Amino acid sequence: MIDVTALPSADFFSLESGLTGFEQQKLGRLREFLREQVAPYCVDWWNKAEFPESILPGLAGLGLSTAIQQGYSPLFSGLVIAEMTRVDTSLATFFLVHHDLFVESLYQFGTEEQRGRYLADALALRTTGAFALTEPEHGSDVAGGMTTTARRDGDDWIINGAKRWIGNGTFCDYMLLWARDAENGQMRGFILDAELPGVSREKIEHKIALRTVQNAHILLEDVRISEADRFQGIDSFKDTNVLLQGSRVMVAWQAVGQQLGAFDVARQYAVERLQFGRPLASFQLVQAQLVKMLGNATASLALMAQLTSLPEMSMEQVALAKAFTTERMRETVAMGRSILGGNGIVTDYRMAKCFADAEAIYTYEGSHEVNTLIAGRAITGISAIV
Repeated sequence: MIDVTALPSADFFSLESGLTGFEQQKLGRLREFLREQVAPYCVDWWNKAEFPESILPGLAGLGLSTAIQQGYSPLFSGLVIAEMTRVDTSLATFFLVHHDLFVESLYQFGTEEQRGRYLADALALRTTGAFALTEPEHGSDVAGGMTTTARRDGDDWIINGAKRWIGNGTFCDYMLLWARDAENGQMRGFILDAELPGVSREKIEHKIALRTVQNAHILLEDVRISEADRFQGIDSFKDTNVLLQGSRVMVAWQAVGQQLGAFDVARQYAVERLQFGRPLASFQLVQAQLVKMLGNATASLALMAQLTSLPEMSMEQVALAKAFTTERMRETVAMGRSILGGNGIVTDYRMAKCFADAEAIYTYEGSHEVNTLIAGRAITGISAIV
C-alpha cells in the first residue's frame, strides 16, 4: 500500500517556506496538537453537537492567540487558522471568534483599564468571548438595520434587543455586544458579562454545519451594563469594519484549510480504496478530480499568501479573496465527497463533516453574494447592493 505521508504535501508550491524557522516550529507544534488531541475525537464532538471545553488549556498553551499582536507574520496567523480548519472547522471557528474578534477588540478598542481586567484571562482561555453583532432579522444589513438599543442611565447603560447566530454564545463568559445608542443612533460596543440579569441564551439546534460550535440566540431585556464596560473607541459602524475585515480574512483562510482537509481525506481514500481490483487512485477520472482539488486549494492558498503580504489591504480586496476562496472550496469539497461515493455522506470518513461545514464558511463573515458585490462595486464604481 502507498504511504501517503511520503507523497507531496498539499502545499504543492511550498508557500509555507515563507515563514520564519521559529514560525515553522510553532506550526509544527500546532499540527502535533491537532493530530493527537483533536483529530481522533472531532467527528464524535460534531455528531453529538458538543463543544470540548477540556481541550482549552492545551490550546491556550500553544501561545497562538492574536498572533500578529504577538509579533508573528500575517502569513503565519492565516496558516494557523487554515491548519485548524484542515482538521476541525468548528475548533477553528471557536478560535477565530474568541481571539480574532473578542480578544482583538480589547487590543483595538479597549482602554488600559479594560485590558488590565480582561486581557490576561482571555489570552490564556481562562475566560472565553463571543462577538454579538448579528440579529434575528438583520445579517448583511445589520449596519443600517440594527434594532438592539443602548440607553444611558447615569453611570450605566440599559440594553434591550436580541442577537442570533452568536458563536460561543451558549457558554462564553463575555461578549463584545453591539447596540445602537437610543439617543443619537450612534453605534456602541460593550463588554457584556453573559451572566448579567436580563441576559438569556438559547442554543440553536438542528444545524447541518459547524455542529460543534455552540451558536446562540440571545435575548437582552433591560440589561444594565456599566459605563466602565463600554468600549470608548467605538462610535460608528466603521469601527465594526476594523474587526470584520480581519475576521473576513481569517474566514478566507478557513476556506483554504477546508480544501486542504478535503484533499487529505480524498487522497487517502483514493489510494486505499479498491474497486475492480485496483485502487481508486489508478483511474483517470479520480486523478483528474484530485488534481482539480489540489489546484483549487493551491490557487486559494497563493491568493491568501499574496493578500497577507500587502502593506495594507482594503475591504474590497478582502471581499474578493473571501468570495473566490469559498467558491473554490465549494467545488473542492463536492469533488472530494464524490470520490468517496456513498461513504462520502457518513461522518465516519470525515468527508461528510468537511462537506457540510463548508456551507457555513461560504455564508458567514459576509455571504458569497455580498462579498462579490463589494468587489463588483470597487471595479465598476456602481453599487448593486442597495
